[in-house]
Amino acid sequence: MGERLGYAPGVFDLFHVGHLNILRRARGHCDRLVAGVCSDELVVRLKGRPPVVPLAERLQIVRSVRYVDETFVATVDDKIEIWKEVGFDVIFKGDDWLGTDVWTTLEAEFARVGVQVLYFPYTVHTSSTLLREALRMLALQNPPGPLTGQLAGPRPGGTES
Repeated sequence: MGERLGYAPGVFDLFHVGHLNILRRARGHCDRLVAGVCSDELVVRLKGRPPVVPLAERLQIVRSVRYVDETFVATVDDKIEIWKEVGFDVIFKGDDWLGTDVWTTLEAEFARVGVQVLYFPYTVHTSSTLLREALRMLALQNPPGPLTGQLAGPRPGGTES
């Protein structure tokens, strides 16, 4: 029997423990793990906004995770098309997608070609959406000053920043 190839798709923007949990759990269910990282253009098409972290940097981050054997840049949302290119045996997703119309349809399509769909518990206390909102709120409270490339000097009252 050959090795079992797993595929974990995602944007992997603002990398957090939820991403790490999916990749760690996925690696436990396959011999080799490919992390599918959405291109910046695909993220804009799917979410209506660009990722905070550009593709080249997201790839570096995901490639550095010890559970990942390889990365694949996803330029289309069609998981069957990606399967034709990558050839994975199992695909992993957070269980927040379980039971959705999109993934119920994909489960049936993947079953016809012998691909297993495994869902892992969604990490409810963190997500890129929550992090993005927290950053937005912080920016509203403390608007950034001009970017000078200089370290901040002493604050009023003599304290260093």
